[in-house]
Amino acid sequence: MPYVEVKRCLFRCEGPVISDNILQGLIQYLPPPDQLSKLQMYKDQYDDLTEAEQFCVTISTIKRLLPRLRSLSFMLRYEELIQDIKPDIVAATTACEEVKSSKKFARILELILLLGNYMNSGSKNGQAFGFEISFLTKLTSTKDIDNKQTLMHYLVDTIERKFPECLSFIEEIAHVDRASRVSLENVQRTLCQMETNIRNLEQDLTNAKVPQCDEDLFIDVMKPFAKKARESYEVLQNMFKNMDTLYKDISEFFSFDKQKYTIEEFFGDIKTFKDDFLQSQKEIIKLKEGEEKQRRTREAREKAEAEKATRAARKRALVDMNAHETQEGVMDSLMEALQTGSAFSRPDQRRKRQTRVAGAERRAQLNRSRSRTGLVGTGLLGRELSTELLSSA
Repeated sequence: MPYVEVKRCLFRCEGPVISDNILQGLIQYLPPPDQLSKLQMYKDQYDDLTEAEQFCVTISTIKRLLPRLRSLSFMLRYEELIQDIKPDIVAATTACEEVKSSKKFARILELILLLGNYMNSGSKNGQAFGFEISFLTKLTSTKDIDNKQTLMHYLVDTIERKFPECLSFIEEIAHVDRASRVSLENVQRTLCQMETNIRNLEQDLTNAKVPQCDEDLFIDVMKPFAKKARESYEVLQNMFKNMDTLYKDISEFFSFDKQKYTIEEFFGDIKTFKDDFLQSQKEIIKLKEGEEKQRRTREAREKAEAEKATRAARKRALVDMNAHETQEGVMDSLMEALQTGSAFSRPDQRRKRQTRVAGAERRAQLNRSRSRTGLVGTGLLGRELSTELLSSA
């Protein structure tokens, strides 16, 4: 682009040259105003100058060039500056209101104080009236004797069992996460920067009451912007003052020095507590699921062992019954042998009589259906008779 066209864009406050990158480059690398003025004496030797010198000679005719460049750059960055700090101010303001008005969060703080006094009963700290908010981040570091559960686990478990309505306290302090990232120092610095730039712009407009040429639109473009910027700044400044007042109230409410305990640290500790609370909830659920799994496994094992014992008992009963029946079968066979006389015959005679014995066996089987009492009595009589016969033989 010709240097004359660049000069024209700067006069008209519009065009491709009017971008923040280009303007910042010009602000950084242009010679100081006194040196730019000295370059005017070389305008008659324009063709003999380097390109950089030619460029400087061309735009050096613009009066108050550096303030103009800074004002144009501020105009381009103004909306970005607002978007950088306005959401932070809104988030911090809302978070202050939420924390102070949340009844569920206040109830949890009371419960923590109660637990602390109970744990410290008998000591000088056993009757405390309050505690520092920063203590909320230490609940996870206080563990039981088994080193398995923390004070946070116990707190969550107590709330779930006794005060379930307080579990939704997180919904009442929804802006804490965003507020924990707010830097009060950064917001103040940006507001001061905006105030300085607006004041410089207003001074430039005062000094530039008369256009430098027909194409000079600096007043037409920048005057409406200066008014808008001033109004927006006043709104932001009032919002910031309101936020600071609310944080002061919070510091008095929780009894801490807001100069030593910044808003970023305050909401950062509450966010840490909230995150630890949610994590402990998950860990408790996982622990209960593990215990339930162990319980089902134990019950299944006990059931299997009981069934195994039952089967073993049935098997033993069946074996005992078969042994008893076998003993009774032997007595029946002996009675049959005595009745048929086979007990007194020789082996070769018994072989000859096997065919006839088969019929006797059928009759003997029918006799086995008699009552056990009769069979036992007959068995005893048979044994006595057998003894007498053997002794006489």
